[in-house]
Amino acid sequence: MIRTSAPLDERGLDWIVGGIEEAIVLSSRVRVARNLQGFPFPGRAGADERSEVLERVRTAAEHADSLRSACIWEVDSLDRVDREILVERHLISRDLLGDGSSPSRGALILADETSCGVMVNEEDHLRLQALVGGLELDAAWRQVDRLDEELGTLLPLAYHHQFGYLTACPTNVGTGLRASVLIHIPGLVLTKEISKVLEGISQVGLTYRGLYGEGSEVIGNFFQISNQTTLGKTEEDLIDHLARVTGKVIEYERSARSVLLREAPAVLEDKVWRAYGILRTARSLALEEMMNLLSGVRLGVSLKLLKSPRVETLNEILVRGQVAHLEREAGGRMNEHEADVCRASFVRDKLASDERAASESGRAAGSSDTTVADGPPSGGG
Repeated sequence: MIRTSAPLDERGLDWIVGGIEEAIVLSSRVRVARNLQGFPFPGRAGADERSEVLERVRTAAEHADSLRSACIWEVDSLDRVDREILVERHLISRDLLGDGSSPSRGALILADETSCGVMVNEEDHLRLQALVGGLELDAAWRQVDRLDEELGTLLPLAYHHQFGYLTACPTNVGTGLRASVLIHIPGLVLTKEISKVLEGISQVGLTYRGLYGEGSEVIGNFFQISNQTTLGKTEEDLIDHLARVTGKVIEYERSARSVLLREAPAVLEDKVWRAYGILRTARSLALEEMMNLLSGVRLGVSLKLLKSPRVETLNEILVRGQVAHLEREAGGRMNEHEADVCRASFVRDKLASDERAASESGRAAGSSDTTVADGPPSGGG
């Protein structure tokens, strides 16, 4: 039975614990676009048609093993903060929210304990998707493929014997698959090799975007790398190609980090400790500033220049340091200044907590260290 009006709680955050290559790759995402036969694409459908699509998908989801005990959130029924939280967790797109002029009849169906689910009535009738931590494209694809098979037996999907699955955007026709990795590559940026790498990515049929997807700017040295086209190749081919190219980018990033450690160790350590010191003591943090500073700390952790925080903590800050999450925790709307102050307090508390855990772990192991490293003392939260 699919539950309605369930609280968001920790849903969609299972990826933050990390995974393979977590020092460089934050997450892997796979989604496929599908449409129902006999209905216009959502952009041309009326409210009644979108409502019928939603009800058909909801009924089918009730019988899909992958969505057993799933929850559904209809975006028209959500308050502003919950909508934004779903966007900040990358569980829905802004396109799903509509323009606000009329009911969108958009919805998210999400399986329990995973980030596998379905967006209904976005650009296409269905966007089946899975988000996992680290470089785990195969794991994400297996979740989506299973869900696709289950729903494909329950719903009449729009399919052409020559072109494959039919989609609202021509570039998605074929498999309808988009796979992406969220990757952190500050070494390539600092060594000024990033343009060369991004150009190479484009030449092999991939594209890159910022942290928040299409149209967003790159901040904090976080890039989303994904396939550009889907026609003429199998899903496995597309996944394998992205995984292989990502593996090469990881090699280049590791090499760049080695160059920085060898040729400019003092500069690198100063960058890392300045970033950590500001995050650890700041009383006001804008979102973009936090993202950029997190980049320096994440680099320091991966190079063992810092003993804490954990990768999981950095991932959590990346999500919960955003405005809607802060507002939900505070229980009310905040202006920009209030959000910046609240964000700084949240970050200080999380880092201090990890410092204490690292110190206690060191003592338990017989270590004589009582601080994170030979750096700034633990300031007040």
